[in-house]
Amino acid sequence: MFPIKDSRSSGIIPFITYAIIAINLLVLILEYTTIDIDGFVNKWALIPDAINFNDITTLTPLVTSLFLHANVIHFLSNMWFLQIFGDNVEGDLGWFKYALFYLAGGVIATMAQLVFTSDGDTVILGASGAVAAVLGYYFIRFPHHTVKTLVTVFFIFFIDLPSTIVLGAWFIIQLLSGISTASGSEGIAWWAHIGGFIFGVLIAKLSSGKTERNNFIDSRDY
Repeated sequence: MFPIKDSRSSGIIPFITYAIIAINLLVLILEYTTIDIDGFVNKWALIPDAINFNDITTLTPLVTSLFLHANVIHFLSNMWFLQIFGDNVEGDLGWFKYALFYLAGGVIATMAQLVFTSDGDTVILGASGAVAAVLGYYFIRFPHHTVKTLVTVFFIFFIDLPSTIVLGAWFIIQLLSGISTASGSEGIAWWAHIGGFIFGVLIAKLSSGKTERNNFIDSRDY
């Protein structure tokens, strides 16, 4: 299943979501145009052996790594999910809380991956943990939304599915993949996805955000 579009607009211009996408794009361009790509990645990505929680100066990559990507497909995948689900979460939290939530979710997700990474030289980077937090929040706050989804089962077709099914299935896949490759040996930060999603769920349950019925517009009315 691959999400194409959710059924309801946030009714706002999601400036923070757009800004996050723009920053990620800018960093990707810098990454690909720098003379020393490996040096650029090693400086700003998170490498477990370089982290010392007793030295705050080594903790910068917990944030900077959230804006790096391994390749264009990695970037497009993360930003695609963010632009589908981010505007509703931003509308619910408000721009300032949403920005803090996104960064906090990414940091928590990265720390979750650190716990399950056995190789200290592993390079951890990408927005997927922070985006997973957005998905977890959406899963709780907008269960009545539907998502137009591309499905490939013998045939390729589109179907509107409840967001809980789309995002719930996504989380189950991450969880099963994380359990089967606990060390992250496949090169995918499954536990960052899991940790970010759980963080988003917890924040959503604690959130006193606006009621979606009064603030979100069903795009099918247009």
